[in-house]
Amino acid sequence: MLITHTLDRGTLRVKIQHELDITNRAAVALQIEALVAAHRPDHVLLELPTAQPSPATLSAMARAQRMCRSLNVAFAVTGADVRIEGERGQAPPRLDSGARRQR
Repeated sequence: MLITHTLDRGTLRVKIQHELDITNRAAVALQIEALVAAHRPDHVLLELPTAQPSPATLSAMARAQRMCRSLNVAFAVTGADVRIEGERGQAPPRLDSGARRQR
């Protein structure tokens, strides 16, 4: 089992059970897409398996985020230790990049 999920009051909570690799990242992203299509939640909360996720896990997360954004479904991530430090007096770099970025 790659993921588990619960639905409570419009929030779909999806937990990735263990770090993903190249062989199962697409399967997880498709499973999340299927859950969103079936349940039509207001919010999606993705729980990552470790504080420092693998590139494949981040890839699946990014795909789920793009899909949620395209459907106007709120998306949040928990379980990751994200630290972005800019130089003093500067804002941290933006993370919203990619081919589908809206301007």
